[in-house]
Amino acid sequence: MSKLNLLYIEDDRVAASGVLALAASEGDRVIWEDNGAAGLRRASAEPFDVIILDRMLPDTDGIAVTRRLREAGIDVPILILSALGRSQDRCEGIEAGADDYLSKPYQTEELIVRIRALHRRAGRRTHSAVLIHGAFECHLKARTAFRDNRYIALSPKEFELFRYFMENAGYAVTREMLLRDVWNMNFDPQTNVVDVNIGRLRRKLEEGFSGPALETIWGVGYRLTEGQ
Repeated sequence: MSKLNLLYIEDDRVAASGVLALAASEGDRVIWEDNGAAGLRRASAEPFDVIILDRMLPDTDGIAVTRRLREAGIDVPILILSALGRSQDRCEGIEAGADDYLSKPYQTEELIVRIRALHRRAGRRTHSAVLIHGAFECHLKARTAFRDNRYIALSPKEFELFRYFMENAGYAVTREMLLRDVWNMNFDPQTNVVDVNIGRLRRKLEEGFSGPALETIWGVGYRLTEGQ
């Protein structure tokens, strides 16, 4: 597992110490800044894999910091950690340019998963026009899918789902992740939209093949197999 270079902007020393300890246990490097201005200067001075950002800072708001980072052309994935966890708050963070938003209190395991998921997606978007996982291929520019070199015709939404599974290949993908990242929803609409689309994608990826494409992990979500 790759070790990450993280920037954490948080004024609460106790909260910061918890994240610093967590990162150390994972072997990651964390630079901690306790105010927005210092965080902006640090983000402009050196490259980071992910920026973790508190929303309520002593000198500014985390939303404003996010906008400043994006306006400066800094496209590092941003994860906002905040005690403000209403749907409206989460939407404001995403609209400002954050890639993810996690409400406090949170489970440490979830924080680790989200940080690494952001890093994987950013790396694959930046460095590859073709994602390969086992027998599957996802051609990003052409927006085409293949299994064992056989073309799979997908609708636009099915392709977005397939791409998301490819970007998170080998990892469990939850319903919340799909709603947030594929449907751009920061709330559960209490419909079966995810299940219906997963079913359609699964049928297309598995038709004519003996092995499964998507496995259901009960109580968690779904995971893309290697298709071999």
